[in-house]
Amino acid sequence: MGGAIIGADQEGRATDIIFLVERLESLVAAGKKLPLTNNVVLDQAAVLELIDQLRTAVPDEVRQAKRITEEAGRITDHAREEADAVIARAQEQAAQMLEERELVRMAQQRAGEILDTANQEAAEVRRGADEYAAGVLIRLEGECIKALTSIKRGIDMLDERHQVPRPPTDGTGALSVETEATEAAPTP
Repeated sequence: MGGAIIGADQEGRATDIIFLVERLESLVAAGKKLPLTNNVVLDQAAVLELIDQLRTAVPDEVRQAKRITEEAGRITDHAREEADAVIARAQEQAAQMLEERELVRMAQQRAGEILDTANQEAAEVRRGADEYAAGVLIRLEGECIKALTSIKRGIDMLDERHQVPRPPTDGTGALSVETEATEAAPTP
């Protein structure tokens, strides 16, 4: 039952993001077009407000993935420090007990085992965090692609509405004879 609530929340956030992108698109569509350019003047306060709303609508999973990645790095660093400390202690003991070669060999073997275990655990944590972050980022990329496609369609539609029709040419770039004749003819 908890999964259904989480799923509905994520779907609601995706809907919120899409709604905010649609509002941004309508702001662009309603913006005043600058003459002789493809530029549009937008209400800065309205656009900045939408950007703030989009920023807060970004799923917590993205933020959580970042925290997990940072935590994996801290765990790896801590494991490395522990392993280094164990190795250092083993080396000190080995130096003190140089005469007892068997003890030195056992200490080095144990330090290697601890280092191997720490490296394996750190790699597993890092791999899990990377997989989770990749999944979240792939879903976010899909949403962004949908939003960008929608924005591009809106811009293209606006560009098509505002294009000035050009007179036909004869293929060399010069106006055709018929066009020149109709343009030269007086209008009644």
